Amino acid sequence: MNHFFSPSARAVSAVAACVLAACCLSACSEDGDDAPAALRVNQVGYVAGEKKFAYVMGDRDKLADAEFEVLDERGNTAEHGSVGPSLGEWNSTYGAVHSIDLSSLSRAGTYRLRLVGADAGPSVRFRVATARQLLDPLRADSVHFFGTQRDGEDVLTEATGRVPSHLTDERARVYETPDADPDPDSADGTTADPALSEAGGPVDVSGGWFDAGDFLKFTHTTSYVVAQMLSTVRDTPSVPGLRDEARHGLRWLDRMWDADTGTLYAQVGLGSGGKRVRGDHDVWRLPEEDDHLTVRPGDADYLIKYRPVFRVNEPGEPISPNLAGRVSAAFALAAQTEAEEDPVQAREWLDKAAAVYAKADTRPDKGALVTTVPADYYQEDSWRDDMEWAAAELARGADALGDSRASRWSGEALTWARAALRDERSGTLGAADVSALAHAEVLSSADPDAGLTSALEAELRRQVETGRKRAAGDPFRSGVIPSDFDAAPNTFGLLATAELYARVTGDHRYDDFAAQQLAWVFGANAWGTSFVVGAGDLYPHCPQHQVANLAMSHTGRGDILRGAVVNGPNDADLLKEPGALEGGRPCSFAPDGGKWSDFDGHGAGYLDDVRSWQTVEPADDFASTALYALSLTAARP
Repeated sequence: MNHFFSPSARAVSAVAACVLAACCLSACSEDGDDAPAALRVNQVGYVAGEKKFAYVMGDRDKLADAEFEVLDERGNTAEHGSVGPSLGEWNSTYGAVHSIDLSSLSRAGTYRLRLVGADAGPSVRFRVATARQLLDPLRADSVHFFGTQRDGEDVLTEATGRVPSHLTDERARVYETPDADPDPDSADGTTADPALSEAGGPVDVSGGWFDAGDFLKFTHTTSYVVAQMLSTVRDTPSVPGLRDEARHGLRWLDRMWDADTGTLYAQVGLGSGGKRVRGDHDVWRLPEEDDHLTVRPGDADYLIKYRPVFRVNEPGEPISPNLAGRVSAAFALAAQTEAEEDPVQAREWLDKAAAVYAKADTRPDKGALVTTVPADYYQEDSWRDDMEWAAAELARGADALGDSRASRWSGEALTWARAALRDERSGTLGAADVSALAHAEVLSSADPDAGLTSALEAELRRQVETGRKRAAGDPFRSGVIPSDFDAAPNTFGLLATAELYARVTGDHRYDDFAAQQLAWVFGANAWGTSFVVGAGDLYPHCPQHQVANLAMSHTGRGDILRGAVVNGPNDADLLKEPGALEGGRPCSFAPDGGKWSDFDGHGAGYLDDVRSWQTVEPADDFASTALYALSLTAARP
């Protein structure tokens, strides 16, 4: 067992948890059956006074008349009853999944759930507490995660032992966007033309956050993250360190906007190179090692040390509207959150937001939206929602500062909202779709007419309803398709949208659905694991993250990626043969010597292995969406 995370203050190690809980991953039983029943609960805990969903999976016949018992901390029976009806088959081994309703438990405390009768082996612990007690530690962990993602001079050394990295980003060269050709052997399916052409510089693009388990830095995701962080600061209970961390990302985002030339930069670093040029994804190392390379132009590793910067637009030309919108929204939110403390600085942020917003190309060619280089990293086909979001935040920022432009921007927010409703089909809240944020902001701060109000509320409801209908057909009531990419962050996106809908409409019809999604992402799923590092008793131990993978061998300390959100389950066929990882520290974890594949079903699989980027690579936008969703949940009246 090669895991490199030590237990956090709140979460015991996965092995210890399995011993305490009797069964965790590979189910154990007294009668020696090959596949005894397995209980699945929200390992973070259930909010007192709300619906509490747990599940048991096992043999169809044995579970038909099964009963359960809940014991309190003293061993007294706190609840006893029959399991609910079968919700469907999961796989050939687990022929039935039954719900267990724990909603009657409202007293705070720690409980133990077990089956009674012939198949009485499994036993799991869970907690009941207030939302703030359960979620505030996780929200703080999210801030911790972004601290581990820092680049440049201002890095946090406590957990990782790292030193400043990528100092050459202070004088980076700008390059023309390279051509990308299909390459089935590369990690992202593309290879860059090695003949990159310089277009300018130097520019200071140092600092910021690494985007994921690699060391690339993207305006597309950073602007989304910063805006979500600042919305959290503005609208929900405080999180220690969050405002300062948002400012760290904001400083880097400001460097990516060159007001003098009217240029927005999209990216720092080259992902995958070619035969003559190596990119970030071609090397596994600690980030500070890049600064120590001895290279000159033409060397294969030259662009690893002297990282290229790619532009969104030619100087002074219009900017792809998706990026113009979200960058403007982030700057406008900075104006709002700084308005009381530093109105002069706030006005500067508002003016920057207005300048970026005014440069948006509002008649882009089909398929011409800029995200990353290549665009395969983050694909996006909507942009009116970004512009709607920007206009709404500009109006709110102007209002906070007594700026006369507030009414104009408020009107433009309504115009963009109508355009988004008319021309775009929204999906789940995430880096590629911010419509839920935009619509909720318009409903909260603008003054739409009754018809637009009704249409925006209906669209938010449709987004949540799509997840609810999916959940109705899933044995674990997951609102996402577990065999699709990014199931865990998409679950947090659904949760955030459900909370936003309730906040702006006062309609709480989806509260139970939200509780189901929270339970699923924290362990009430087929694999019995949380998809957030450090959350619950069992969580990812071997994420595909270079610093997490290598820093342990340098520092002797683990648990450095607490708060990271991983992809979660994915298409099981993608996990059959994990690729090689040259330079990485071998790490594959499954407690009790079991196999994750025993619990794969409905085409979905999960693997906790550093080679499995499809299931356990964390990303900044995953974490910020989770932070926002948990904060909205914690902010409920």
